[in-house]
Amino acid sequence: MRLTTYTDYSLRVLIFVGLKGNDLSTISEISERYNISRNHLMKVVNQLSQDGYLKTIRGKNGGMLLARSPDSIGLGDVVRDMEDNLEIVECFDKKKGCCQIDGYCQLQGILGEAIVAFFEVLDRYTLKDLMHNKQDLQRALSLF
Repeated sequence: MRLTTYTDYSLRVLIFVGLKGNDLSTISEISERYNISRNHLMKVVNQLSQDGYLKTIRGKNGGMLLARSPDSIGLGDVVRDMEDNLEIVECFDKKKGCCQIDGYCQLQGILGEAIVAFFEVLDRYTLKDLMHNKQDLQRALSLF
């Protein structure tokens, strides 16, 4: 299983904004520090805002803040919200799946169990856990 770049960027945006605390973050700033396209980040920030992870402030001196505390932002929730397709093999999608051994093969059940385990692990962690080494991360991103 591989997470999309969209989810990767979403997690990085949340880390960056979380590291800034009460100081506003901008898309330009995040784009520059991570060397990520502004256009990609605008889409990511828009969805993070719509999903209630970020609070955005428009205008000349605008930017973004976390909409809630880092310890209340579950990593499993973020990944579920950002990933549009967790069907890792064809047989997970009954509309498109056309496997000749569907109904006899154990692969779907085993992979389904693996996905559940994957999210059980992610659900044990929050954004706060990703920022436990805050000073090292801030230094790596030149935030002070």
